[in-house]
Amino acid sequence: MDLQTLKQKMDEARYIYDETLITVLYVALRLDRPLLIEGAAGVGKTEIAKVMAAALGRELVRMQCYEGLDESKSLYEWNYQKQLLSIQVQMGSRDSDELTKSLFSDEYLLERPLLRSIRSKEPVVLLIDEIDKSDEEFEAFLLELLSDMQVSIPEIGTIPATTKPFVVLTSNRARPISDALRRRCAYLYIEYPDMDKELAILRARLPEVDARLAVQVVEAVQRLRASEAILKKPSIAETLDWAQALMALGVRELTPEIMRSTVGFVLKNSEDIETMAELLLSGEAQCDCGGACDHGEGNGDCAHHHHHHA
Repeated sequence: MDLQTLKQKMDEARYIYDETLITVLYVALRLDRPLLIEGAAGVGKTEIAKVMAAALGRELVRMQCYEGLDESKSLYEWNYQKQLLSIQVQMGSRDSDELTKSLFSDEYLLERPLLRSIRSKEPVVLLIDEIDKSDEEFEAFLLELLSDMQVSIPEIGTIPATTKPFVVLTSNRARPISDALRRRCAYLYIEYPDMDKELAILRARLPEVDARLAVQVVEAVQRLRASEAILKKPSIAETLDWAQALMALGVRELTPEIMRSTVGFVLKNSEDIETMAELLLSGEAQCDCGGACDHGEGNGDCAHHHHHHA
C-alpha cells in the first residue's frame, strides 16, 4: 500500500491525522515494525489500531494488558475440561503414555490473542493495549515474541508465525517502558488535539451537529482540559458523547445551565463535576463572549484564546 492509498483509507475512516502520524504509520507498515503509541488516556491511541485494521482489511486482535498478565492469559491455555472428558472416555481403551501425549496436542490448545495473531492464516492487526499496565516480565516475554516471531510451547515445541501481524502497542505511561522494547518499535506520541483539530474530529464524526454548538462544545472541553483543577481530563470520545447528548436534547446553545445538567457526559467523577460548577460560577468554563458572538464556522475571535484561562 502506498502513502496516498493509506491517506485515502484514513480519510474514508474519518480519522483526522497530521503528516507526522501518517508518515510514522506508513513507515512502520513498510518496514514491518511494531508501533508504540504513547499519550494520555483518551487521545485516540486505540483508535489508530482500529482504523489500521479497517484500512488494511484485516481482523483486529486485541489484547488488554493488566497487572499479573502472563503467558497463559496472553498466549495459550490448555482446555482442561476437554482434557478431563477425554481421560474419562478413553481411560480404559488407550495406553496411558499415548493418552497423555494426545491430551497435549493442538486439539486441546486454547489460543489466546498473541498465539492467535501469529497463527492466523490471514495477517491481522494485533493491538497490545496499555502495555504499561503489565509487569516487566511480561514485557520481556513480549519482546522475545516480537523479535523471533515464534513461540515455544513446552508440550508441543516451537510454533513459528504463519503470518506476521501489524503490531500496535499503546501506553498511558503509568510506568516506563524498557529501552529494549522502545528500540524495537516505531514511536508515536499523541497529544490532546488543539481547538481546530478537535473541531475537525467532531465535524468528521458527527456532521449533523450544529456548527455553532460544535464550536461551543469543543471550546468548553479545551477549557476543562487546560484547567489544572480537573483531575481526569475529558477524552475525545467524551467530547463526541457530549455533543451527541446535546443533540439528543435538541440543544442549540451551550448555556451554563445546560452544561450543569449534561456534565456527566464529559466529566466522569464527582470531584471534577464540583470543580466545573466552581469554574462556571467564576465564568471560566464558558466562552469569553458568553455565547453572544457568532462562532460561525470556527475561527471567530473567541475560538482561539481558550488556553490561558483555567
